[in-house]
Amino acid sequence: MKKTVFLGTLAVAGALAGVASADTLADVKARGELICGTNTGLTGFAAPDASGVYQGFDVALCKAVAAAVLGDSTKVKYVPLTGETRFTALAAGEVDLLVRNSTWTFSRDTDLKFDFVAVNYYDGQGFMVKKDLGVTSAKELDGATICIQTGTTTELNLADWFKANNIAYTPVNIADDAEGQRQLVAGSCDAYTADASGLAATRATLADPENYIILPEIISKEPLGPVVRHGDNNWGDIVRWTFYALVAAEEFGITSANVEETATTTQNPEIKRILGVEGDLGAFMGLDKEWAKRAIAQVGNYGEIFAANIGESTPIGLARGLNAQWTQGGLQYAPPFR
Repeated sequence: MKKTVFLGTLAVAGALAGVASADTLADVKARGELICGTNTGLTGFAAPDASGVYQGFDVALCKAVAAAVLGDSTKVKYVPLTGETRFTALAAGEVDLLVRNSTWTFSRDTDLKFDFVAVNYYDGQGFMVKKDLGVTSAKELDGATICIQTGTTTELNLADWFKANNIAYTPVNIADDAEGQRQLVAGSCDAYTADASGLAATRATLADPENYIILPEIISKEPLGPVVRHGDNNWGDIVRWTFYALVAAEEFGITSANVEETATTTQNPEIKRILGVEGDLGAFMGLDKEWAKRAIAQVGNYGEIFAANIGESTPIGLARGLNAQWTQGGLQYAPPFR
């Protein structure tokens, strides 16, 4: 039953692909605003603050693209989308860009006719339970009720993993992280399964986070990243290289605080190209010379964004892990700017 729902989502999104304009850059410039599909509310990644303004790790990439294209990181309209509505909204042109903890998979890339242009967070699926359940391993969840978001890769991974380990479970379908949190706290499910980063974000918002544990098993690969529609390669290039500008900035020690000084003092040819001091990389994508410089100045480099929203000094407390720079043993690696 769950697989039918998921494939149905694929079919609907695939049928809608191509409905939207094939020149997203022109649309965004004419509108004067980027429309970014985001989470309905996941602390640290994408959630409205006390003033109702969206903030977070994923939100920062929306802001960076707006800075690169429109010159102002605040010119973004955020559209909260659930796991089931996000792809149909993107395919129909309701959003210009989707940055919503979305996993890059074969079927989403090919059947849905989308392009995952980068991986902004390398993740994996885990489980969170109450400490008093007395469970220390996911393999002890035989017969458990498990909250699971419909229309997600986690739904299918869960079925595969429990079948492979010959244990049974009862799914409790939920729409989003907020509902998963409520159901787990209320005891309507024994465990909540989602991307491990999402579980950490959810636990950080609980009144008694110390009473909940994330089990050690990671049962999948979840490369999360920004998504655009097939058929508009230039727009995909803009989103891709804006993200990589933030990654490269961290590698080269360029921050939001020193980017202006760096632009005037650096002798590094690649940094000069990134910041628009030499050459005109932006012209290849229909942007000006300082597109990347603005993104870095207004939003910060990848490391700044990570530390401020989800890093070890935040309530979410995520270590860099696989998301460290390649020079630090991680997988974040920007292709050359030349």
